Amino acid sequence: MSASYKTPGVYLVEKDAFPSSVVEVATAIPMFIGYTEKAEYKGQSVFNKPFRISSFAEYRAVFGESALMRFTLEDGKVTPPKVRFRLFDAIRMFYQNGGASCYIMSVGPYGEEISEKALTEAIVPFEKEQEPTLVVIPEAVSLESADACANVQNAMLAHCAKMKNRFAILDVYDGYKEPRECISDFREKVTNFLNYGAVYYPWLNTSVVQSNEVTFANVENVDALAKMLTDAVPAEPATKAEQIKAEIDKMAAADVKDEAAVQTIHRTLSVICPNYATIMDLVREQLNLMPPTGAIAGIYTMVDNSIGVWKAPANVGVNGVISPAINLTNEEQEDLNVPINGKAVNAIRTFVGDGNKVWGARTLDGNSLDWRYVNVRRTMIMLEESIKLASKAFVFEPNTANTWVTMKGMINNFLTSIWKRGGLAGSSPADAFEVYVGLGETMTPEDILEGILRITVKVALIRPAEFIEITFQQQQQKS
Repeated sequence: MSASYKTPGVYLVEKDAFPSSVVEVATAIPMFIGYTEKAEYKGQSVFNKPFRISSFAEYRAVFGESALMRFTLEDGKVTPPKVRFRLFDAIRMFYQNGGASCYIMSVGPYGEEISEKALTEAIVPFEKEQEPTLVVIPEAVSLESADACANVQNAMLAHCAKMKNRFAILDVYDGYKEPRECISDFREKVTNFLNYGAVYYPWLNTSVVQSNEVTFANVENVDALAKMLTDAVPAEPATKAEQIKAEIDKMAAADVKDEAAVQTIHRTLSVICPNYATIMDLVREQLNLMPPTGAIAGIYTMVDNSIGVWKAPANVGVNGVISPAINLTNEEQEDLNVPINGKAVNAIRTFVGDGNKVWGARTLDGNSLDWRYVNVRRTMIMLEESIKLASKAFVFEPNTANTWVTMKGMINNFLTSIWKRGGLAGSSPADAFEVYVGLGETMTPEDILEGILRITVKVALIRPAEFIEITFQQQQQKS
């Protein structure tokens, strides 16, 4: 430095007083893949492009509204359409349960089919996105078969394992059925990279779709609906019977694309015709039967933001839910939680006086002592990714003791801050983690000649108290 001093005078030199630091990466940024009404931002199409949003209002502005699902009435029963688009309602559930920023990938507009190929291929562009940490595809369960659904879910898990910085949340195909009808099939078909994903069961009876969102426009065969209502119109009083029949005639002749006219007829019929209101409630119940991944992604976000990724996302209430589609007992959950093959399925259960709760925190790799719990896997992802990104600053630095000490101090400071916030187990930092780096400790002379700098980090991660045993016994009277 002194060699550059040639003119007499005063020279200022600034020195960094603080070492480099590790910035904790975000842990709950889901990527949602599915179909939307539109995909347009500032006049440009964003179909098949990852697009970041931070609110449900922003989703609606860019991607539009929900699809018009048209049900068929036959013999007094409501039959759902063959194709069911679920992304819109999954995003609603996400934000109702604490969701924040997320990425949306629209693979196309609403149409006549949901494509396994399109959903699978939409995962690939996210390999270039650093931020997403959760993978959610609600419409995988809308595919025509359990095999097609499993193919998409296996692709999600493979993507997470390849990227090593994200985690998949899965649904059970036909998850509104009893466990014996759908769980074993799921376990047989979802096979690889199990520690990078978790599955939740059963589906949920929600209250997301409101009564004003379901009208006769949601009925495919309006003529059959008109006949059912006409046959049920009471003869007396005559004036009311005539009014009901007049509204039914308007309904049968209405253009379902004229939303204002549809809403006017719908409101009138809902008030004066009890049978119409009953049928609309049946349709709404079908629309409100939803797979849980949207809500679960929101819960992950809420728990991460309020406590930390190290807290298991379980024993948490699910908002916007009336009840699980299947009311599980303790005995039924036993095989879901601790199966022989290790593929744990996290239950959503309802408890009297306590509401609907997520009652499981296991990954699909339930037999692994390392990666059994969701929070353990996701905490390790956060630590690895944070330290990895911070270490990029040292690539091509001299592979000497000065660099080793600097990096060790940086990682120590970061892990100490995580420990202070309750993210690592141990009564002191020494009990919570250890960082090793150095010649003869983590590296050989050959490593240095080859330009390799090795650092070993050991951390004591927090595991949830999944089973709490309290022992009582009698003792003799002492006084």
